[in-house]
Amino acid sequence: MKSCLLFHALAGLVVVTSGCASPGGVRTTTRDNVVSMLNGQAIAWNEGDIDRFMQSYWRSDELSFSSGGKVTRGWQATLDGYRARYPDHDAMGKLTFSQIEVTPLGDTAALVLGRWHLARTDPVGGIFTLVLRKELGGWVIIHDHTSRSEP
Repeated sequence: MKSCLLFHALAGLVVVTSGCASPGGVRTTTRDNVVSMLNGQAIAWNEGDIDRFMQSYWRSDELSFSSGGKVTRGWQATLDGYRARYPDHDAMGKLTFSQIEVTPLGDTAALVLGRWHLARTDPVGGIFTLVLRKELGGWVIIHDHTSRSEP
């Protein structure tokens, strides 16, 4: 499956947009909507707003977040983990996503693969896999598996 995503740099933020059309010429709305959600997360993060960043996560005790060999369950526990790991704007750095692949899994689910990078004094990055579900309010992350790459 060929990747159809285009990357644009706007004021240093990587903005990912879908550049593919379906055979009938209609834009792939699942990709557009998921990429828009990720862009919103990056903007919120870069403004130091973890609460707004977390709006894309399923607000449920069934949310799962896997990282560092541990699984965190629940929206509040995931938020608390982010706040503990990123207590201030310096620790948060500037977030960019790249190499985004969106695979629709029917009309109401999608698998997202990509890379993340935090530009800061001690830069860090890695890969992520998200499972998303389409709800009335839009796409939400129901599972996040994020890992760090070796420097």
